[in-house]
Amino acid sequence: MPVSAPLAGAAAQSAGAPARQAAPGPGSSLTLLVIEDDPAGALSVPRMLDAYGRPVRVRTARNLTEAARLLTDDVHCILLDLALPCEARGDSEEAPAEGLPAELPEAAPGGAIPGIGGVPGTAAPAARPVGADGAGGVSGAAGFGGALGGSGASGAAGASGASGASGGAGASGGAGATAGAGAGAPSSAGAGAGAVPEPGSAAGAGARTGSAPASRTASEPDELQILRRVLRMAPRHAVLALTDGSDAERAAEAVRVGAQDYLFRDELDGRLLMRAIRYAVERKRADLAQRQLTETRLRAQENARLERGLLPRPLLEGSDLRFAARYRPGRSRALLGGDFYDTVRTPDGVVHAMIGDVCGHGPDEAALGVELRIAWRALTFAGLCGEALLSTLQKVLENERASEEIFATLCTVDIAADGRSAGIYLAGHPSPLFAGEVAEGEPVPRLLPEDGSGPALGLLPQARWPRRQVLLGRSWSLMMYTDGLIEGRVDEGRAEEPGAGEGRAPSRERLGQQGMLDIVARRLADGARGEDLLDATMDEVRGLNGGELTDDVAVLLLERGR
Repeated sequence: MPVSAPLAGAAAQSAGAPARQAAPGPGSSLTLLVIEDDPAGALSVPRMLDAYGRPVRVRTARNLTEAARLLTDDVHCILLDLALPCEARGDSEEAPAEGLPAELPEAAPGGAIPGIGGVPGTAAPAARPVGADGAGGVSGAAGFGGALGGSGASGAAGASGASGASGGAGASGGAGATAGAGAGAPSSAGAGAGAVPEPGSAAGAGARTGSAPASRTASEPDELQILRRVLRMAPRHAVLALTDGSDAERAAEAVRVGAQDYLFRDELDGRLLMRAIRYAVERKRADLAQRQLTETRLRAQENARLERGLLPRPLLEGSDLRFAARYRPGRSRALLGGDFYDTVRTPDGVVHAMIGDVCGHGPDEAALGVELRIAWRALTFAGLCGEALLSTLQKVLENERASEEIFATLCTVDIAADGRSAGIYLAGHPSPLFAGEVAEGEPVPRLLPEDGSGPALGLLPQARWPRRQVLLGRSWSLMMYTDGLIEGRVDEGRAEEPGAGEGRAPSRERLGQQGMLDIVARRLADGARGEDLLDATMDEVRGLNGGELTDDVAVLLLERGR
């Protein structure tokens, strides 16, 4: 739930754990986090009302450490002053050189110039106003063991009891003392901080030789580094960049870096700021939604390629059998389910076909089905068949399944090289449908007897699976399927009627094997074969069910001589 401003400290979170943005709505007011450090207090956020007439809550942070503490779930937008001093950059700040202070002071209000104690344990000199001696006034900076800087007139203040030489501030009587700028040194524009002379320059000619440099040249900082840190700290929050009106290029660069919008400091008013906040929040929300959509689409494409690669490719080179298959997982938007099938031809000319079903419908069951299929293919090419193959597959299942309740049904068919006979093994699986040649008319499909069926894989440790030999003849069709095809419901033929299913409970009657036999018999009588036969059968089963089937469905068809 949203955290109010007084409790922001208690609900603090680290900068490494980005906050989750809460969407503004009727129950919560909009919250703005302002990150700025203006000693003069020139930045003033006007009072604003959100879309529901409630005042916008404003939190102010002086640096990123404080901002990370105030960045709670109920913050919707961040207003970042790009002029935030580089001292606030924390972990990106370089370590100070030996003998230098950790950070330089900022100009104090009213033009006062603060001093800095140079030698450890030495107190900093008191600040003196610019132009106190009646001269044109230069901005003084810190000395180390002495006063650095001087005025443009004679009699500038000395350091450590040393009297000032005419035209410059001398530094004597203290080891490591550093002389300041000479007379006539230019002052900074306005009442800013004084310039620190570089070692070896004319201004710093009085520095003692061989000592640590009195100052370091302030290299030009990356003005957008502070923005990049804020974007890393708050990846799900809208960010507005605040800059000077004269620096439009930096403002545009801030948007290219990742800010949602920018504002000029001299044009800041309540109406403009409120409009920019709303725009930034909505744009950030749209960006996040687009990113999630893109990531979801890419993940779905990767999963589709992976699952498509796991589907079997029949290896029937050199065989006169025709192969067709249909596969539809029960899981929504999935390409792979717990059903599996495969067909291969070994070097001896025998065609081996298999279809199976792992109980369940989740991704674990789909993965187990792939493992069993690959194991079956490898064992078949290694020369195993019959009970030896099924016993080995059961060991694979027992070692790979997530729980002991998981089992799998299986049907294997070994078709002789001449194509006229086959051996069938059933492990708790529905019997195949067979349609052989007849003297006159179209073949009539029938179910092969199930009296020789054994238990499903994974149920009995020492199970036996008898072989049943079948004569196929010269031309025939053999259809193997999983129970998802016959467990669809029958809506009494009214699935395609107007208003079917509206206000009416679904039928409890299952299609069953006899219903499937009737459908296939009608389609064979209509002349459907191969792919057309499978498509027509699947369409009619879905129509009787009143829509898509809820279980995984796999159908495999082998034909010869027609």
